[in-house]
Amino acid sequence: MQKTINGLSVFLSGNQESKAIILVHGFPYDHFMWDAQVSEFSKKYLCVSYDIRGLGKSVVGEGQFTIERFVDDLESIVEELKLDKSVLCALSMGGYISLRAIERIQSKFSSLILCDTKTEADDNEGKLKRAAAIKQIDDDGFENFIESFVQNCFGEKFIKENYAEYKKVVERSKKNDPIGVKGCLLAMAGRTDTTDSLSKINLPTLVICGSEDKLSPPNVMKPMSEKIPHSKFILVENAGHMTPIENPQEVNSAIKEFLTHNKL
Repeated sequence: MQKTINGLSVFLSGNQESKAIILVHGFPYDHFMWDAQVSEFSKKYLCVSYDIRGLGKSVVGEGQFTIERFVDDLESIVEELKLDKSVLCALSMGGYISLRAIERIQSKFSSLILCDTKTEADDNEGKLKRAAAIKQIDDDGFENFIESFVQNCFGEKFIKENYAEYKKVVERSKKNDPIGVKGCLLAMAGRTDTTDSLSKINLPTLVICGSEDKLSPPNVMKPMSEKIPHSKFILVENAGHMTPIENPQEVNSAIKEFLTHNKL
């Protein structure tokens, strides 16, 4: 079932009387990146996925976005759907949104799953890379930017062995509005650092990282996990930054074990 909430395209799959798992996608993707997880977990849970503002079928507007606005959007979904103590599951930029949401509204969630993300705000080098990405979109074309960015998100093994599936992700990402994509780059460049709040997370937390992740590598994510009380770190072999797509069986197995262990 699809709903529109605050200009966002929201998708519900599963039993609406069950505990909800909210799935927050990464950049520059949309809710379809969670297809393998929705297919598995909608059998028992209510899976709530949505297109982040500016991406997919959600509203683009002027493209002047902030992570704070994205957290407002997440909160509006929780409130509109009257979700009680949901599981919050996020990847990459979705993780930036979710980590800030945990700082603001932790009590609304029962547990946290962080895939291939990090807590540090962009340093000067990172900000310049965001600026260069916007320039690349303006000067070299949006499709060229998508081609180069998405390739960097996937492990070489996956691209080689699953090229048709990889190209589907690339082509779908090209359907985004360039204004929305640039707005997300601005939001990420301006995000706050959430590292100091890790020790204050009092929810069961699962941290998942691809062994070949170049953007948020294991040597960044494992120390992050160690700062969160009651967290568990899982390394997913033969996967880059997009673990839910590259190795869905292992990711789903880890999530299922986490949910079962914590009686969620």
